Amino acid sequence: MTEEIKVQASSGNVFADLGLENPDELLLKAELVRKISNIITTQQITQAEAAELLGIDRAKVSALMTGKLSEFSTVRLFRFLNALGQDVEIVVTSKPQSDLQAQTRVVSR
Repeated sequence: MTEEIKVQASSGNVFADLGLENPDELLLKAELVRKISNIITTQQITQAEAAELLGIDRAKVSALMTGKLSEFSTVRLFRFLNALGQDVEIVVTSKPQSDLQAQTRVVSR
C-alpha cells in the first residue's frame, strides 16, 4: 500500500511557511549569514581569523557559520560584511503592481 504524499508550494519564504514570527526579518538575516559564510569559506579564512576581522570571539563565528540567526542583528551582519570588504547598499523601490506584497531581499552584484 502506497501512502499519498501531500506537497504544498512554498511562498518563497520558508520561515513564513513554518509560521515563524517575523519571517521577512529571518529570511533577510539568513541571506546575509549565507553571504558572510560564503565569503569566509571562499577566501579560506579560518574561524580564528574571522573572529579577529569581525571583532567577535570564535564561538560567535561558529554560531554565525551554523546559522544561529537570533544571536545577530541585521545591522551587526551589515557591519560584518563591511569588515569582510563588502559594501552594503540599501535601495528602496516601489513595489511593482503585479506583486501582491512588497518584499525585502538580499541581492548580490
